[in-house]
Amino acid sequence: MGKRDNRVAYINPIAAARARGPVQNSGPTIQDYLSRPRPTWEELKEQLEKKKKGSRALADFEDKMNEKWKKELAKNREKLLGGSEKDKERDKKSTDKEKEEKKDKKEKKKKEKKKSSRVRRDDQHFDGSLPKYCHTYTHIHWLSSEFVSY
Repeated sequence: MGKRDNRVAYINPIAAARARGPVQNSGPTIQDYLSRPRPTWEELKEQLEKKKKGSRALADFEDKMNEKWKKELAKNREKLLGGSEKDKERDKKSTDKEKEEKKDKKEKKKKEKKKSSRVRRDDQHFDGSLPKYCHTYTHIHWLSSEFVSY
C-alpha cells in the first residue's frame, strides 16, 4: 500500500490579498485625523482660564460644608467647656472602661505570645536543650555522639 499524499497547495498571502481587492475602511483615516478642526491659541487660553476658575457648584458645596463644620465645632466646644458635671463623670467612666479593656487585650496577647513561643516538651531533651538535628522519629546530636530515639 502506498502512502497518502499529504502535500497542501501553497497560497501566497500577498497575492491572495490583492485578488480580494481593496479593503473597506471602517472609521476615520489618518488624513481625517490630521485635518480635524483644532482650537486656536486664544480659544485654548480661554478654556484654561475656565478650568482654573473651577466649578461654582463645588465652591458652594465647600462653603456649605465649612459652615456645618463650624457649627459642629462650636457645639463640641460648648459641650466640653460648659458641659454639666454629670456629663464629665460619664465621659470619665467610659474612658476608664476603655482603658481597662485595652489593658486586658494587651495581657491576653502577651499570654498568647508566650504560649506560642514556648517549645513543646516533645521537642526538648532530658536536659531541656533543643535537638541539633530533628527528624520525625529520631533526634541526633551532631556535637555529641549520643543518639536519642523517641
